[in-house]
Amino acid sequence: MKKFVLIFFAAASLTACSDWINEALDIDPSDRYSVTSVWSTEGNVDQYLLGLYSYVKENHGTVGCDSNQSAYWDAYSDIIKSNSWNQYNHPYNTAFLQNSFSGESAGVFECWSDSYTRIRRCNEFLRDAPVYGAKHGDKFVKSRMAEMKCLRAYIYFRLMKIYGKCIIRDAVDGPDQNDKALATPDEVWDFIEADLRDAGSNIRAEQPRGRITRAFAWGLLSSAALYAERWDLAIEAADSCEAYGGTLDPIYANVFADIDSPEHLLTFEFVQNKLTHRGDVFFRPSGDGAEGGLHPGANVYAVFNPTSELVDSYEMADGTPFSWAANGADPYTGREERFYASILYNGAPWEGRTIETYDGGTDKIVEFNTSGAALTTVTGYYLRKFITEGQTGWEKYGSDHFGIVMRFAEVVLNKVEAYAQKGDFVNANLQLNRIRQRVHLPDKSGADLATVMADIKHERMVELAGEGQRFWDLRRWKDAVDVINQKNFHGCWITKNPDDSFTYKQVSCDGAGMIHTFLPSYYAFALPTSEINNNNLISPSDNNPGW
Repeated sequence: MKKFVLIFFAAASLTACSDWINEALDIDPSDRYSVTSVWSTEGNVDQYLLGLYSYVKENHGTVGCDSNQSAYWDAYSDIIKSNSWNQYNHPYNTAFLQNSFSGESAGVFECWSDSYTRIRRCNEFLRDAPVYGAKHGDKFVKSRMAEMKCLRAYIYFRLMKIYGKCIIRDAVDGPDQNDKALATPDEVWDFIEADLRDAGSNIRAEQPRGRITRAFAWGLLSSAALYAERWDLAIEAADSCEAYGGTLDPIYANVFADIDSPEHLLTFEFVQNKLTHRGDVFFRPSGDGAEGGLHPGANVYAVFNPTSELVDSYEMADGTPFSWAANGADPYTGREERFYASILYNGAPWEGRTIETYDGGTDKIVEFNTSGAALTTVTGYYLRKFITEGQTGWEKYGSDHFGIVMRFAEVVLNKVEAYAQKGDFVNANLQLNRIRQRVHLPDKSGADLATVMADIKHERMVELAGEGQRFWDLRRWKDAVDVINQKNFHGCWITKNPDDSFTYKQVSCDGAGMIHTFLPSYYAFALPTSEINNNNLISPSDNNPGW
């Protein structure tokens, strides 16, 4: 596949380039749309289009979302603990440990104004493409319009995930169109579906890596259909995604190690010393920067730590559930493949040394506190998925591990859930077992909705751990109150004994006197007060329940 490198700068002036665009890209900053500049060459058209990809990069929720990983969605859930109280612009603990949401906006999830700014850019492009793009040929224009519609659908999908309702602006509105009523949820889902069907049919068949493909458009539609509870559509879209090339990588660990994994539906590529992020700083175990590590003296913040809630959910290799009673003497031996591909644990081999998360070890566990950042694990674990063993250069030049926006396993799990909700448990199990068979786990055979949904929830938690899905899944299932509210999450405090054995103890990783809050009103956050005040067709009564 032809290489494509997408480069992002500050949000106020976004540009993109690739090794296949040879022309000088001389266009206005992306906040000032110029018909003459944008449509002058095919390269300029692509630059403007690709500037809108920044919205996806900023919000996809895995490695590289921004330099500080401040949109790492799983850290709002029960499976990842941030060891930072509020350093690095990280709101993960303050958001739910301080109940920081109000009726003014969606708080840390607020995206209304930014989303509609991007939607306007999409609409300008779609308005002008048939007129000013004609000189580039119908095939070129049709594909780029379809790509832009996919981006627009992505933005509307995010609005629906956060607010559960929004305004449809499908044209370039002027001052006279300021006042516009909220659309019904069905109207928005219909709009998203139409854009993604267009994208799934009209994006050019072969796209460079890093560009939206037909398979990605159909995969995104399958995810949107789950939120809309349109089960037949979720299945159809998943089938179309597979028909256009969606496939599982036969080796789970390769998905995160190989940028060319066939499972990827959309990835962002980074280039060391040019386009980078700080994933190594935030994900690596603290001992990597210590004397004796491969990167002595490097800044390692070790911020994002898997919780015991996640780690204890990984099964044994034979498919039996892990339990401390049965397996606690040697808890990290004989676990399933995904555990070893995803988690760094006490005793794990790593870069020519052994991970030591015990109290006083090189990668030691410490208690979480609200006075700063711990700079080491507060759960006893580290996430392995987004760091490359043995890689150097990030210490000086920044990290270049690719970011996965969507992969085909997510689409398969969408399909599993849709079949289950339709009562077709035979096909639900067939699809679920595709995921399990890859990692050599025994098949599931649930025969009722409660059983199959429990299997699905477990599988999504483990299969997609750390990939930005868990928080949104809990909200979508309306499970977040039960899982998060008035709860503490946990880590494993390990003590090394004089005989070199270890003692394991489950402890809270939230700090003394701290407890999480998740209210029913958080399932749909507050509409911005500014929109209610400035739009005469929206009133306070239109806001979501509880706000």
